[in-house]
Amino acid sequence: MKKILVVGSNGQLGNCIRKIAPDFETHYEFIFTDSQSLDITDENQINDFFYDQKPDFCINASAYTAVDLAEKEEEKAFAVNAEGVGNIAKACADYKTIFIHVSTDYVFDGETNLDYSEDDFTNPIGIYGASKLRGEELALENNSKTIILRTSWLYSEFNKNFVKTMLNLFSQKDELGIVADQFGQPTNANDLAEAIMRIIENPHKTFGVFHFSNYPETTWFEFAKKIAEFSKSSVKLNALTTEQYPTPAKRPKRSTMCLDKIENIYKIEPKHWENSLEDCVNILSN
Repeated sequence: MKKILVVGSNGQLGNCIRKIAPDFETHYEFIFTDSQSLDITDENQINDFFYDQKPDFCINASAYTAVDLAEKEEEKAFAVNAEGVGNIAKACADYKTIFIHVSTDYVFDGETNLDYSEDDFTNPIGIYGASKLRGEELALENNSKTIILRTSWLYSEFNKNFVKTMLNLFSQKDELGIVADQFGQPTNANDLAEAIMRIIENPHKTFGVFHFSNYPETTWFEFAKKIAEFSKSSVKLNALTTEQYPTPAKRPKRSTMCLDKIENIYKIEPKHWENSLEDCVNILSN
């Protein structure tokens, strides 16, 4: 039976993989770790763990994701999102482990009206995006059997995310202002977890960078409106500009990604974001 190591299993994606793992346990043994049981910034600890476990696949669902705080904690962001990824990739290469690493649309600057392809020029405008880009580079440099999945606006029924934050605010506020001039693709982490398992099950692996999200693009404002609609909230939502809602870290204005490559190569057809959102809101409402 092949082993799948899931690093960062207490995060959104890790929890979503945990949820579907029983569906695959006749063919795969899952090993779930978190930052307490496996410190990816400790190269010796990573090497010892791989020596003991020798996984066939490693899914890196761990990340430093505090976009604004990263502007003050650059060293910490790079330790987890870059050096830690490099440590895992090296160990994967040593043990012939296929490495599946999750990255972000924030590797792009958002200054385009076209959808970003996997080969487009990267130019992160914040520490978080820069640390994730460096992680991509180290993953590809250190292990030829690496699959990078860039995703965006991740949410689920687990942990802290935009959907859960909105639902909480809807219960406390009568009126909210939401940014309406930043475009991207909301992604249900459950869909990403399923896509990763589809890739693992595919006998013909293509390595490199892929984009995966739900589709099509929307704004944070329209995203919030749909959350309100599906949760039957009567909150009043007001559209704001980025200038009206300043944050420590700059966000890409339009980081919409082209999804053709993963659909053509792995036959994974992304879902409409509204359908996936409705599923999540229903789970959180029950």
